[in-house]
Amino acid sequence: MPFIPPDLAAFLVEAKRRTYAGLDDDATVAAPLLAGSKQLEHRAPPYAYRDIYFGMGFFVGQETVSRDDRVIWSMSYSGGARVDITDRSTLLEIYKFLRQALLGVSVEEPYRGPRLFEQAGMAYRNEVEGTLDRFHGIETIARHDGAPLYELRFSGGLLR
Repeated sequence: MPFIPPDLAAFLVEAKRRTYAGLDDDATVAAPLLAGSKQLEHRAPPYAYRDIYFGMGFFVGQETVSRDDRVIWSMSYSGGARVDITDRSTLLEIYKFLRQALLGVSVEEPYRGPRLFEQAGMAYRNEVEGTLDRFHGIETIARHDGAPLYELRFSGGLLR
């Protein structure tokens, strides 16, 4: 089994709460590495976190964590709102709710949000398998009546 730095999970939780979940795109770097992308970063030496993604209604992205300038962990993700949801105000409502759910990220499972979060007539669910060294999962958002609104798949782990 690979060595997992004991402070990596706590750093991931801090980084996620201080970027998209806590600040939305206000955490975006002014000049992202990739044209057309959103790039969010957080540093707490010896670690540095970077999240680069493209899109809104449907989006793809990758998070990386570097330790002493060497990438040691990564997670890729893709997903978004149902294709028939095109109204900007509905998209903003879904993503506002998503950010609230993502603030519930835990040291035990520092990938996305908690297993379950309910608020404002919506339910967020996160099903994840694996551990910090290798994992995959799916998160969904639905209205309380069960109507699906959003789905995202993610996977990643320690790099070796």
